[in-house]
Amino acid sequence: MIVMGIVIGSGIFLTTGIMAKSLPSPGLILLAWIIGGILSMAGAMAYAELGAAMPQTGGQYIYLKEAYGSLSGFLFGWTMFLVYQTGSIAALAVAFAEYFGYFFPILSTNRIIFSTAFTIFNHSFQYSLSAGQIMGIVVIILLSLFNFIGLVLGSIIQNILTILKIGAIVAMVGLGFIIGKGGDIEFHFAPAGFSLSNLIMGFGVAMIAIIWAYDGWNNVNFAAGEIKNPKRNLPLALILGISGITALYIAVNYIYLYALPIDEMIGVTRVAEKVATALFGGIAASLISAAVMISILGSLNGTILTGPRVYYAMAKDSLFFKRVANVHPRFRTPAFSIFLQAVWACLLTLSGTFEQLITYVIFVTMIFYIAATASVFTLRKKYPNLSRPYKTWGYPLVPLLFIIALSVIVINTLINKPVESIAGLSVVVIGIPVYYYWKSKKR
Repeated sequence: MIVMGIVIGSGIFLTTGIMAKSLPSPGLILLAWIIGGILSMAGAMAYAELGAAMPQTGGQYIYLKEAYGSLSGFLFGWTMFLVYQTGSIAALAVAFAEYFGYFFPILSTNRIIFSTAFTIFNHSFQYSLSAGQIMGIVVIILLSLFNFIGLVLGSIIQNILTILKIGAIVAMVGLGFIIGKGGDIEFHFAPAGFSLSNLIMGFGVAMIAIIWAYDGWNNVNFAAGEIKNPKRNLPLALILGISGITALYIAVNYIYLYALPIDEMIGVTRVAEKVATALFGGIAASLISAAVMISILGSLNGTILTGPRVYYAMAKDSLFFKRVANVHPRFRTPAFSIFLQAVWACLLTLSGTFEQLITYVIFVTMIFYIAATASVFTLRKKYPNLSRPYKTWGYPLVPLLFIIALSVIVINTLINKPVESIAGLSVVVIGIPVYYYWKSKKR
């Protein structure tokens, strides 16, 4: 439920119409989603071995630290806290508010409650605060409070929201075929006016969006220390979760293509709403908005649940604020870690800069994914006698496939978005002196 709940957010409801702009081919769109699932499964199998061998709270932080030293683990956790995890929480919270505003316009992101202009170093800046941002902060605080009270309560909320979102997706697909007004799908792989080089470039652009839509499956490893029988259940959670996500994603995209010709899908952001309207009529748009809202809420809760476990592990190694390593005596949760994450995520929500920040660190996050997957090779050599209840299926080809595929995407991102990539690297570089500060405090 954590794996599926975090991964299935808003991406599946928004991505395909944007993909169709650079890849106007039903066959290639479905192929891209299938490849995205295969790559995610390849990465998940590597993480399953790491999680089963080292079932400790902190996940990827632990693997990087053990494979390459404490600096690499710290830089991952630093980037997560400063931008990636907290920025994702802010983005999901505001996205939830945007869909919530569909039903209650007074709380939407379009309702500006404060606006001002100011100048810094002869550069003028415009700042505005919307009701949607306030709504996002309220949701972050409430879900953080639920996860503070206990992992059991947080996981119950996660299970309920995930069941609801899976049910909504299955209903949309099933009813789409039974009573929907669709047509035949033309599975052409060579759209008119597109050369082979255009298609290859378009496929590459589409894969970046798809990797983002599949992102988040590794978060379950952060809470490995609190999973019952993690040596068995963690690999099962990853493999079954990714399998379920891939099946749902392919089914949803099939119904998109069944409902709308590819020409009508190109550039449409809220493609799920347009498809539901085409299949079932006007009222369906409201139902889809409700489904997306629940889906985003589930993803937000899972992100809030798992992130504090990384900062907790860092603090246990004396590489973060000491209080972050405290466990609440009654609720048995990393209480201060949850509190600190909530505060910083709320500040990012107020700033309105979270989307730019996430864009900057996506490049770096993929590098951390590559490094963690490569640690399967490093740790097998470094700790040959370590108990490995689960070993990566298809080793060494499967983890190599994931590493090569993500390396191609990283190089493509560096070429096409050099400014954002360098900005992301600068966030990591700033963490180096911070690391040595914490090391000196530890000594």
